[in-house]
Amino acid sequence: MPLAHTPEELSAWLRLTLEPGIGPATARELLQAVGLPQRLYSLSRDELAALLPPPLAAQLARSPSPQHAATLERTLRWAEHPGHHLLTLADAGYPRALLAIHDPPPLLYLAGDPSRLSPQAIAIVGARHATPDGMANARAYARHLAQRGWCIVSGLALGIDTAAHEGALEAGAAGGGTVAVVGTGVDVVYPPRNRGLAERIAAQGAIVSEFPLGLPALPHQFPRRNRLVAGLTQGTLVAEAAARSGSLITARLAADAGREVFAIPGSIHSPLSRGCHALIRQGAKLVESAQDILDELGAGSGSAAPPPEPALPRDPVLAGMGYGPVHVDALAARTGLAVPQLQARLLELELRGLIARLDGGRYQATPMR
Repeated sequence: MPLAHTPEELSAWLRLTLEPGIGPATARELLQAVGLPQRLYSLSRDELAALLPPPLAAQLARSPSPQHAATLERTLRWAEHPGHHLLTLADAGYPRALLAIHDPPPLLYLAGDPSRLSPQAIAIVGARHATPDGMANARAYARHLAQRGWCIVSGLALGIDTAAHEGALEAGAAGGGTVAVVGTGVDVVYPPRNRGLAERIAAQGAIVSEFPLGLPALPHQFPRRNRLVAGLTQGTLVAEAAARSGSLITARLAADAGREVFAIPGSIHSPLSRGCHALIRQGAKLVESAQDILDELGAGSGSAAPPPEPALPRDPVLAGMGYGPVHVDALAARTGLAVPQLQARLLELELRGLIARLDGGRYQATPMR
């Protein structure tokens, strides 16, 4: 894509993000003091020393190291390719929601469509080792919200993140899309088994990172990733989480930024419900349907709700259900659907009011059908 800045200007932005000892918060303070990065790097060592400790002032006054110079050149070449973007704090396309957090990244790497960084976005996060119910919930909520114009933001991890991205993609090109915020370089897929999903997101949505190209997965980078997941959105939905979970960090960061926090309750016997129950005790909004979220945040900019799907006898799940209560295992046998797919479909039908969930894993069609 054509660069929004000259190569010299963009090199200064990139170099600032690569400086050891200067994180996003310090970088923002420097930019507020002196203006754009090119101006910062035009200052003398003494002028820099008025803003920074002497070692950092000396560091910025020197020319970039050969290693950093090579990284700058490689990144500028990367940004010339279609679908590759570098967004700085000075760009009109930089997500406005991030400007409200304490330490917005000076620069974002983006693979995909920058327009997917919608102001109308919600995060869906949760356990990596999720239950089938948790995966079905995340997938159905993401699809339902994306169909109504909401962009679904998550972290490309296994489990709930994967289900959320897939649900948003199922809403199609007319939906709100999905954005994956990664804790690696934007060109690194982690976990590797999500490579196919990452390619679909880059083609139909966007992958975003604040980390340099090629940076592998390191544990300390994921809490930083989580603050961007929370910061890009109007609210965060935790679909399933243990009592000690990175998803709870994301929820706390969302609350600290003044964003809404939602949680789906679960069985009192499930360890993966405890994080959601703790959030609800702390003031998160309990949600039983996607409409609960829409009622809180607004209906969305999507057109109306999708047209109703066919009922009996053309809908295989409703046709297999019949008129009496049926257990999910029996319904899986009748329809031939895998249990995770069936649970996602059951939740969708429940959200539409076509079926009711009963005790003991049973479902029944509602009389209105």
